[in-house]
Amino acid sequence: MRRGLLIILSSPSGAGKSTLARRLMRWDPSLAFSVSATTRAMRKGEVDGQDYFFVDEADFKRQVRDGEMLEHAHVFGKFYGSPKGPVEAAIGKGQDVLFDIDWQGAQQIANSALQEHVLSIFILPPSITELQRRLEGRGQDTAETIAKRMQKSWDEISHWSGYDYVLINDDLDATEEKLKTIVTTERLRRSQQPGLVEHVRALQTEFEMNNDL
Repeated sequence: MRRGLLIILSSPSGAGKSTLARRLMRWDPSLAFSVSATTRAMRKGEVDGQDYFFVDEADFKRQVRDGEMLEHAHVFGKFYGSPKGPVEAAIGKGQDVLFDIDWQGAQQIANSALQEHVLSIFILPPSITELQRRLEGRGQDTAETIAKRMQKSWDEISHWSGYDYVLINDDLDATEEKLKTIVTTERLRRSQQPGLVEHVRALQTEFEMNNDL
């Protein structure tokens, strides 16, 4: 038995964190994805409660005020946040929770009461030119939005040193393998295995009994 991890993936838009998050969940379907709440409008093809919890600004601010958000941020004029209840329930039963969030949210979670269970990973692009090419290739945003995302990208990248691990995503398959190795290793962290204390006590009792013979 072990405690669940809060696995945080962050990167500037276009560096590949969402793709890597999807691949990680295909590798281990037991991972729970932290569905964020947002005040932005629903896009075509998105499903409420699956892609995001779509709420109005008043309700979002109420949840923040009532302490129901594990983290929250204001990005491009809209609010985003991670509801706390589902996360606490998942890690309490040993289920890892995956977050696809920016550095502000990562910092808030890393400083929360759940900080000892946090695993934070930052994804870097191989170059700024490649980052812009990926954003344009998605075909989801206007030229103006892409320009804003590019302006924001360096602010995101400048926070790379605040993460436990940093990966350069110059090869998606290779980066995926490194990511899986990190998660596998971190699951064995001492703080994630509460049963170790009981096991060591049992070893101690067995040792003392044998010495008494």
